[in-house]
Amino acid sequence: MNKLNAAWAANNSLLCVGLDPDMARLPAQFQQDPNGIYQFCTAIIDATADLACAFKPQIAYFAALGAERQLEDICAYAREKYPHIPLILDSKRGDIGATAKQYAREAYDRYGADAVTVSPYMGSDSVEPYMEWTDRGVIVLCRTSNPGGSDLQFLQVDGKPLYQHVARLVAEKWNANGQCALVVGATYPEELAQVRAIVGDMPLLVPGVGAQGGDIEATVKSGRSKAGTGMMINSSRAILYATPQAGEDFAAAARRVALETRDAINQHR
Repeated sequence: MNKLNAAWAANNSLLCVGLDPDMARLPAQFQQDPNGIYQFCTAIIDATADLACAFKPQIAYFAALGAERQLEDICAYAREKYPHIPLILDSKRGDIGATAKQYAREAYDRYGADAVTVSPYMGSDSVEPYMEWTDRGVIVLCRTSNPGGSDLQFLQVDGKPLYQHVARLVAEKWNANGQCALVVGATYPEELAQVRAIVGDMPLLVPGVGAQGGDIEATVKSGRSKAGTGMMINSSRAILYATPQAGEDFAAAARRVALETRDAINQHR
C-alpha cells in the first residue's frame, strides 16, 4: 500500500498497464522470436513506466504458451528497473488450504508480485494463506466488468446484492492487516460508487476502460477516494495493441495511448 500511494503521487497517475501478450497480435518481429514475449512486454514497461501506478501481467496469457519463464523474467525486469511501481499478478486464484498456500508462493515467491487477484467464492480460508504475507496485497474479486458477472454477483442476499456483501466482508473482516483491495469493473459505474461508499478509502482495481468500453469520466467520479486517488484503472489491449500512426513503432504507440488515458483520467480526479 505504501508503494501504491507513492506511485499515485510520483507519476500523478491512476493508470494500471495490463500485460496480456497475444502472439497473434504481437508485432511480426516478436512472433518468430522464442523470447519475443519478454522483448515485447519489457518494451511496453519501459514505454509506460512514468505514466503508470501499477503493472498487471495476466498469467493465463503466459501459461497458455508455456511462457511462464518469460513471465518470471518480465517480473524480475520490472522489479529491478522500476521497483517503485507495484506489480500485480492477475491470476484470480480461488482454492483452500494447502493449495492456496502454493498459489500464494507462486505469486509472491516465484513471480515476486506485490499483489495478486483472488476469488472470494470459497470463503475466508481460501484467502487466509495470502494474508500471511503481510507485506503483500490481496485484491479480491467483487463486481467484475464482464456481463456474466451479474449471474451471481447481483443475487439478492438479505435485500442487498451479493457483491456488496463481499465488499463489506473484505473491508470489515478480511482487511485486518490493511493489505486488501477489490476488483470492481468500470463498466458498472453505479455499482462502483456503491462499493466506494462501503469500503471508504480501500484501493480498487478497476478493469473495463479502453477495449471494454468503460467510460473514464463516470469511472473516476464514481470510484475515486476523498484524496482523488484510490484506484488502479486498468487498460490492457488498448495500450498494448495501439494502432501505429505513420512512422510510429509499437512502443511509441503504446506510450501515446497510455499518456492519453492517464491524462483523461486526471481531468476528472
